[in-house]
Amino acid sequence: MMIRWLMKALRAGLIGLFAVLTAVLAAGGWFYWKVSSPLRLAGERVEFQVAPGSGMRAAARDVAAAGIDFDPWMLVALGKALRVEGSIKAGSYEIDRGINLLDLLHTLTRGDVALSEIRFIEGWTFRQLRARLDAHPDLRHDSKGMSEPEIMRRLGEEGAGEAGSSPEGWFFPDTYLFAKRGSDIDVLARSHRAMRRHLRREWERRAERLPLSDPYQALILASIVEKETGREADRPLIAAVFLNRLGKGMILQSDPTVIYGLGESFDGNLRKRDLSAETPYNTYVRNGLPPTPIAMPGLASLKAVLHPVPSRMLYFVARGDGSSHFSSTLDEHNRAVNRYQRGAR
Repeated sequence: MMIRWLMKALRAGLIGLFAVLTAVLAAGGWFYWKVSSPLRLAGERVEFQVAPGSGMRAAARDVAAAGIDFDPWMLVALGKALRVEGSIKAGSYEIDRGINLLDLLHTLTRGDVALSEIRFIEGWTFRQLRARLDAHPDLRHDSKGMSEPEIMRRLGEEGAGEAGSSPEGWFFPDTYLFAKRGSDIDVLARSHRAMRRHLRREWERRAERLPLSDPYQALILASIVEKETGREADRPLIAAVFLNRLGKGMILQSDPTVIYGLGESFDGNLRKRDLSAETPYNTYVRNGLPPTPIAMPGLASLKAVLHPVPSRMLYFVARGDGSSHFSSTLDEHNRAVNRYQRGAR
């Protein structure tokens, strides 16, 4: 009797264990099916934000509220099962139709945030650069309302040192990727570091006996070369002309510096009286370099200034087709001016 009772109990226990295992396997299969099935999205693409400091529960609620149809507890449970519940990365995300819950979790823990881009163009002034930042819809505009000295202080430029309070020329023109809703200050900082890095490297490799006393003077001259260059092939000779003039103590006579000094009063037409205007940037009446850069120079202009081509040219004049005519003597230059600027034959 005892043996028969034990056999029945064992059989019942095995049946119960089998039932439990079946239920666990079914639940596991259902859970795997749920986390690997495509999620239903409100559109082809859904954007959402995960705030800094968010845990798994808060992130799951944010994702669901953005228009993704799933039970937040499932994301929390999946995160705990994979032991990544503390690895959520803050940021702006974009997910497309077809993503499943497991992919979503990997996206959140890897920090695969949605990216946007902004391009800074060679020859832009800081005013133009800032307008581009302010108009970009994917940036957080933390610099809005800041003065230029405040921005430079945020970037680590204190007092009236090498850069002083002027940001002009201190940002490298390039295309920058950033996480959507990222700070415009972060983009500025990257561009500023890039310019410092390029300027430092080219200065360390500079040619001998340049008429430039420090990297900031090289930055100033490179900005003038950038604004004077109408055709890429002319850039090395334009840089050589200005370096030769500096070396001989001649005034630079650069129209772009005059225009920069006129500021908002410049109406697009440079007149003869403007060439005698008393501003710190008028290189027709003031010797040497202006006090700051006048635009963002690109790497080609930095290299043209710090690694100049051998040349005796002292003058150049625009031909009217984007190129320039170069001269080594004043007489030759005057003839070129008559030909290309005054229509003489």
